[in-house]
Amino acid sequence: MKVLVVGGGGREHAIIKKLKENQEIEKIYALPGNGGIAADATCVNIGATDLDGIVRFAGEHQIDYAVVAPDDPLVLGCVDALEAQGVPCFGPRSEAAIIEGSKVFSKNLMKKYGIPTAAYEVFTDAEAALEYIKTAPIPTVIKADGLALGKGVIIAQTREEAEEAVVAIMKDKKFGKSGNSIVIEEFLEGPEVSVLSFTDGKVVVPMISSMDHKRAGDNDTGLNTGGMGTVAPNPYYTEAVARECMERIFLPTIRAMNAEGRTFKGCLYFGLMITKDGPKVIEYNCRFGDPETQVVLPLLKSDLLTIMKATTDGTLADTPVEFFDKSAACVIMASKGYPVAYEKGYEITIPEEIADCVFVAGAKEEDGRLLTSGGRVLGVTAIADSLKEAIDASYGMVEQIHFDNAFYRRDIGARALKAKAED
Repeated sequence: MKVLVVGGGGREHAIIKKLKENQEIEKIYALPGNGGIAADATCVNIGATDLDGIVRFAGEHQIDYAVVAPDDPLVLGCVDALEAQGVPCFGPRSEAAIIEGSKVFSKNLMKKYGIPTAAYEVFTDAEAALEYIKTAPIPTVIKADGLALGKGVIIAQTREEAEEAVVAIMKDKKFGKSGNSIVIEEFLEGPEVSVLSFTDGKVVVPMISSMDHKRAGDNDTGLNTGGMGTVAPNPYYTEAVARECMERIFLPTIRAMNAEGRTFKGCLYFGLMITKDGPKVIEYNCRFGDPETQVVLPLLKSDLLTIMKATTDGTLADTPVEFFDKSAACVIMASKGYPVAYEKGYEITIPEEIADCVFVAGAKEEDGRLLTSGGRVLGVTAIADSLKEAIDASYGMVEQIHFDNAFYRRDIGARALKAKAED
């Protein structure tokens, strides 16, 4: 089989490494891929949002199956375009990808179908939003409606911060037209849980739960990032919570999308908050999370391609999805200054014996050398029998890797270990 993977980050590297375990696959193409992915797939310099280029390449190279991983091409209709050319895909069509593409859509969907989430108001006018903030409960959460590289959510601790957020998103267009509409919602409290799930539009098969670390600095300080590390499983996601999520959130979401004529197939990501009133949805993503994928897929025991094809064919109920009874930890190595300004072009050295445990996010290959080319550069993942062992092993590998201006959080998994100790 010839398989095409759209995207070029650490998540795509994790997907490709897992797909490589299938003996039927003779060739994997990554569009565009990156300098590190090039060790595991053939990288082709076609951008993830160049739908015409992707479709043309798939036809010319007789691609048997495509995996569309990032949010942008999914929302733009990459799956629709490939399927129209007869290429079966993993991922939702654009009509279903709107669940991430529009915060307003997803919040209204949850309200209409009684899916637990934070109370909210929608605004298309900046002055009306600013007027609302004068009396809104503080802290409050302000979200750009559209895609914003995971950075379109601002938690405002004061009214001044809330006003600044509205002005930045709606007036200054910090996130472009993604900020034409905003959601202002209730601030929820409790531990966060990420649950990625496979779905064929009929059944939902949750993957191992995980815990993301969004802030740039230790002890959850600094700016929000795309994610500085993850651990799995998440100790707050107990069997009782999992049952409640399936009954009140997961299945109702799939049924709601079907009722709206927007059947969702692929990976549906549930960002959850375990509040005193039970689990509530913070956000949906229409794809694998990054860096959650870098801990969840290494724990997958079953064949990934078989599961992906089952989501496409509608046969997920008959397909085994098993995970190893182990723990995983991923530490992100980033460029100093991320998520704002950072320098690029520094050589990365990774010892050969740990290369299989490293997912490359932001690097390019030049004259046989791997050079930094992004904010988040590497994800270093370890698997072990206990979470503590996995965390220690991940940091042990991080210390063996070098590039100038590297920085990483030193407390990935600390909160999860504390929760386990309190259990």
